[in-house]
Amino acid sequence: MQVKNSYFWFKQVLTPEECQRIIDQGINQIDANKKAGKDVSATTMGNNHKQGLEEEGLKAKSQGDKTTEQIITEMGISGSDVEKSRYIRDSEVTWMNDQWLYDRIYPFIHEANDRAGWKYEFSNSESFQFTKYGLNQFYGWHADGNSCHFGKYKRAIPGVTPKDKHGMYPKGYTDNPNMVNKIRKLSLTINLNLPGEYEGGNLKFDFGPHSTGNRYHECTEIRPQGSIIVFPSYIYHQVTPVTKGTRYSLVLWTLGKPFQ
Repeated sequence: MQVKNSYFWFKQVLTPEECQRIIDQGINQIDANKKAGKDVSATTMGNNHKQGLEEEGLKAKSQGDKTTEQIITEMGISGSDVEKSRYIRDSEVTWMNDQWLYDRIYPFIHEANDRAGWKYEFSNSESFQFTKYGLNQFYGWHADGNSCHFGKYKRAIPGVTPKDKHGMYPKGYTDNPNMVNKIRKLSLTINLNLPGEYEGGNLKFDFGPHSTGNRYHECTEIRPQGSIIVFPSYIYHQVTPVTKGTRYSLVLWTLGKPFQ
C-alpha cells in the first residue's frame, strides 16, 4: 500500500482474469438492460443528469482538463454549484452484488482506513458500480458524498415518495433501510483495463484551496490493471474524457453515520 495526497493505492491487486471476469459480466448486464428497455446511463446520488439534460434538449458538456476554479470563473457560479452545472457525467453503468467481489476487495478498504489513520466508522456499503466510458465520455468534477448531516440518505416510502418517469427517487432518497441516515465515507475505484486499451479517462483530484501540497493532481497510480485507489468520499475528483478506446472501472462506497 502507498500513501499520496490523501488517497491510497494498492498496485495490481486483482488478477487479469478477475478483471476480465468483471468486464464480461458488466458488459453482458449493460447489454441485457438495454435490450429490456432499461436505462443504463450514469446517475449521481439518485439524479440522472444526462437524461435530464436530454429532456431539456441539452447535452452533458465535457470539462476536459479544466480545474474547478476555471469552471467557477467561466460560469459565474459558486464552488457548491460545480456539480449542478451542465458538466456532470456521460457513461454507462450497471450494479453488482457478487459475494466474491466483497470478499476479495473489502479487506483493502479496511486496511487503507486503518493505516491511513482515518479510522472512519462505517457499517456497510452500496452495491459495486461497473462503469463503461466510451469515446468522449467522462465524469466531471464531483464529490461522491458530503461530510455532514445534509448529505445523508433520506428514507423513501414506496408508493408515497414520488418517482420521476424513469422510476428514480429524488436525489438523496432511498428505500434501502441499510442506507437511510448514512453518508458515504470512503470511495474505492479499480481500473479493469490493460495498459494501452484506452487513452484519456484520467482520474484527477482537487484537494481544495487549503491543501498543503498541489491542489490538483492526476492519479497515475490507477493505470496498472487491477490497481485500487481509496480516498475519503468528500474529496472532489473527475474522470477526463476518453479520447481512444473504452475505459472500464469498478467503484464502491462505504456507508456510515454522518461525521460529528
